[in-house]
This record gives sequence, C-alpha cells and structure tokens, in this order.
Amino acid sequence: MPIHLLPSEVASQIAAGEVVERPASVIKELLENALDAKASQVSIHVEGAGKRLVEIADNGCGIPAAELALALERHATSKLERADDLFRIATLGFRGEALASIGSVARLTLTSRPAAAEGGARLRVEGGHVGQLELVGAPVGTVVRVEDLFYNVPARLKFLKQDATERRHIDELVTRYALAYPHVRFHLHQDGRPALMTSGNGDRREVLATLYGVDIARQMLEVISEEDGLRVTGFISPTSLTRSNRREIIFFVNGRPVQDASLSAALMQAYHTLLMVGRYPLAAMFLEIDPEAVDVNVHPTKAEVRFRSGDQVFRGVQRAVRRALLAHNPLPEVSPGFAWSSAAASTRPSPQPGLDWGMVSAEQQATSSMPELPPPQGPIQPVQPALPGTRMPLLRLVGQVASAYLVAEGPDGLYLIDQHAAHERILFERFMALRAQSPNGIPAQSLLEPQAVELPPASARLVEDQMEALNDLGFKVEPFGRGTFLVRAIPALLAGMNPAAALAVLVEDFEEDETPLQAEVEARIVARVCKRAAVKAGKILSGEEQRTLLADLEACQSPRTCPHGRPTMILLSVDLLERQFGRRGAR
Repeated sequence: MPIHLLPSEVASQIAAGEVVERPASVIKELLENALDAKASQVSIHVEGAGKRLVEIADNGCGIPAAELALALERHATSKLERADDLFRIATLGFRGEALASIGSVARLTLTSRPAAAEGGARLRVEGGHVGQLELVGAPVGTVVRVEDLFYNVPARLKFLKQDATERRHIDELVTRYALAYPHVRFHLHQDGRPALMTSGNGDRREVLATLYGVDIARQMLEVISEEDGLRVTGFISPTSLTRSNRREIIFFVNGRPVQDASLSAALMQAYHTLLMVGRYPLAAMFLEIDPEAVDVNVHPTKAEVRFRSGDQVFRGVQRAVRRALLAHNPLPEVSPGFAWSSAAASTRPSPQPGLDWGMVSAEQQATSSMPELPPPQGPIQPVQPALPGTRMPLLRLVGQVASAYLVAEGPDGLYLIDQHAAHERILFERFMALRAQSPNGIPAQSLLEPQAVELPPASARLVEDQMEALNDLGFKVEPFGRGTFLVRAIPALLAGMNPAAALAVLVEDFEEDETPLQAEVEARIVARVCKRAAVKAGKILSGEEQRTLLADLEACQSPRTCPHGRPTMILLSVDLLERQFGRRGAR
C-alpha cells in the first residue's frame, strides 16, 4: 500500500480514541471547558449511562458566534498562543482537541452566547461533519449536547462496561470535580433522577459528605500546609478509617485530577507505622504550585504530570500529612492500667493455663464473660472430593498467642492458626451451605425497628444493582430516598451483627465484576460480610471458644485459606523445629 494522507474524519477518530474512552471521558473534557470558562454553575444531564445523551450547561463566558465553527476544529484553543506557554499552563484544557474529538464519534450540538451578545448561536456536528450556523435565543453560557456516542464506531461500544458501571464512573468523576471546585454549583441528573447536587458555597467538607457520607466526612482530618512555594490542603482519614485499596486516594494539582505514584508514596510514607499492612487511607489532597514548576503535557488525557522538583513535592506532601496526623492522633502511651493476662487466663477453662499471653486492660480482666462464637450448625458436608493437601489433620489445641493466633499440635508439627481468617472460612462455608439448602433464600431475622443507612451516590447505585442478590442472601433492604436505604432484616446466621455495618461493608472497597455470574456475585457478597462478622484479632477467646473454632475449621471443606485467599494457618514442621534447635543438620 503506498504512503498517503489519512482522511480528516479518520484522523479525528484516531485522535478521539486517545481522548474519549468512555462517557465519563466526554463529561471530563466538557466539565473542564466549563470550569476554564469561569462558570459558577454546571448542570449535567445523562441518559443511558452517557451512551444515549450527555448534556452539559454552564453559565460561563460563552463563545462568540463568529468563533463557534472554529471551536470545533482540531487544535483550536483560546488558552495557548506559542510553544513557551506549554511550560506555564494555568488552565485545565489547552490542546483544543476535546470538541473535535467528541464531534467525530457522536452527534454534537453546541449552543453558546457571550454576555455581551444579544442572542446565541448553535452549530451541529455529526460524525465530524459540521452543519450550518444558526442564530437562536439562549441564556449566557454554553450548552453542549452529545447524543449517540460511538454511533459510527460500534466496535468502541462493545468495549464499554455495563450501564451500572458507566454510571458509577460518572458519579465518581463529577463528585471529585465538585470536591476540587466547592465554589461551583454542580447538578448531576442520571436518567431523570438527581445523583448529585452541591450548593457551591465553598465548603469542601459538605461535598465530602456527599462523596463518603456524613459520618465519614465528620471524621476526616483537615490538612493545611504551605512551604517553599508549595501549598497543600485537603482532607485525610484518621488511622481508624481505612480501605483495602488505593482507589479513594485523590490528588489534584492546580485544580487538575492527576495520577502520580510519587504523591501516593508520600502520603503512605506519612502513615508509616500507623496503618496495618494492606490497609490504605482515604484522602482528597489539593496541591497548588507554580505552573512553571509542573509539566502537564505528558499524557493525552492530562492525567499525569511531572514536577521540576519531585523530591521537594514529595517531602512537602509527606510533612503536611504527617503533621495533620500527629496533631489529631498523638502517639499513644502505654497505660498503667494494662497488665499481662496470665492471672485472668487462669480463671477461665483452658487446656494450658498460662499460655494465653495477650495484653488486656484491668477492666477486661475484671469481666470474664466474652462474646461467644456463633453456635455450630453441624459439619459441612463436602459437595466434591477434597483436593490433596487441602484438608487439615485433627489437631490438639495448645492455647492462644497475642490474642490473635491459636497454637495447635498436629502429627506433622506445630500449627499457628489466624483466628480471624479461620472464622471467616467457617462463616463463609456455613453461609454457602445454607444457600445451597435454601433455594428460596437464606433464613432472615427481622429487626424490631428498621435501620436507615445513608450511602454516597456510587455506593448507593451498587446496592441498587445488587438488590435481588441481597434479598436472596437474607438481607431485606429497600430504598428510602436518595442515597438512603432501610435495612429490615439480616441473615439469621449474622444475627449478632450491626445491620447498618452489614450493609455498609457490602459496598466498602467492593470491586464489582463487569459481567458476573449471579453465583459469583453472591459468593463475593457473602465473603465480604463474613470478613466483617468474623472474630477479630486482639480478642481473647476462652478455652471452649478456642476448641469450638478449631473443631469447626477442621470440618470445613477448604480450611487452609479464608474466602479472600489469605492463609488461615502456618505449619512449623517437626523437621524445621529440629533444625532450628540444632538437633539435626541442615539438609
């Protein structure tokens, strides 16, 4: 094939592939244009998860009628004039590709009116072909209407996720921009229903309540720091409030959302020694720095940046977060009321008194009654032959160590058993066994009074999408207004669990499958609830509770891992012990 120039519409679609990945990408580009236009109010209407319609209206400065057609050309922008301007960009957009890219893969209608004009103008674009300019009546500002996204590139439609997933991406995107620009009033409607409404009064904590819920927003710690030309503000979670992944760590640099590994590392370094391994904080951090000290022209979607002095930014973020943590959470001191629990342990039935070396307070020593584990439901019958090495031998209980691990002797050595992971496995297999035996749903226990639970928009949509699965698993939940649900019943197996916590844990850190089988969804929901309901590390178990836990674990079909794949036990073989004590040479 000879070398030739691509047609303009093909070149535009190639460029659109870098800018417009999904409906949320369209909203991001148009939102940034509205914010660059100094809008104080932005309204977003979405239908069909953004594939059928996205309409964004703002009250910004508007576009003159004479420039409307030029605004739809590639590389047409009002934010740059020469190459040197690339090194001091103070706006969110600058490449002039958004409108042209969107117009090449959708039906776009652009209506705008500047404040000085008596009327507005409208221009339509379909698949990259620009129509005739129309003079219309319009309010001051700009309205961009995007219909039938990817109608002319159906292959791109196939790569989009389920509508529920696309809607959640839109919810999260708009809420994060509302957090970065609290002085702008944002209204988001999805399929005719309000999903987000902010007042634009400049209060970030109010927007935090929309993003995370009122209780979490109240706990967030404020960060304010300024040094060496770097201003760091925002909110971070206390050490008692964490997640299992980094998804809720958000950074904005000069108002631009960015993904930067060094910023995340600086934040985590500030939490060093304060969080458990595998746990991450919630954070919404806003960095203000001289535009000449940061390069934003390194990624087509402008999601990555490079700092001229990365070490200085790293240290600034780390110190700001650490100071906020220590100001609100001073390092704890050992209380004189704490004592070794061997004396208290001797008052409880235990096979080996004195081996329970957990650290407990004086009040805990005075109270010998401990919450009991759920009563055994009978041994779980394996539905298929166990794989070699997955079963565990009968063990002899020795005791408890550090209020977190059981010590047991087996025929091949010493077993250390994580009581939390083991109890997770037990609850999970009981739950799934009940599910298999109850085709009409797991028995539920009704609450005397229903409990209201308020969730942020993305989490509320997740619960709505899985409502049928929740009912089958014994959770009786019903919508009760925007973002609020009433819990009327929970599974009988989890009768001792807080109903509000049971629902909240279903959506906390939940990463949904895009096209899951219903059984897979249920298994993941059950595993998450069992994790929260299981006995925690740090709880001292009586001798009877230890023996019950060990016997129930032995009856499990897959006793060596928890439902999330973490090991429940570690084997110290007799051979290893003999070599460690020098009774046998290394092999």
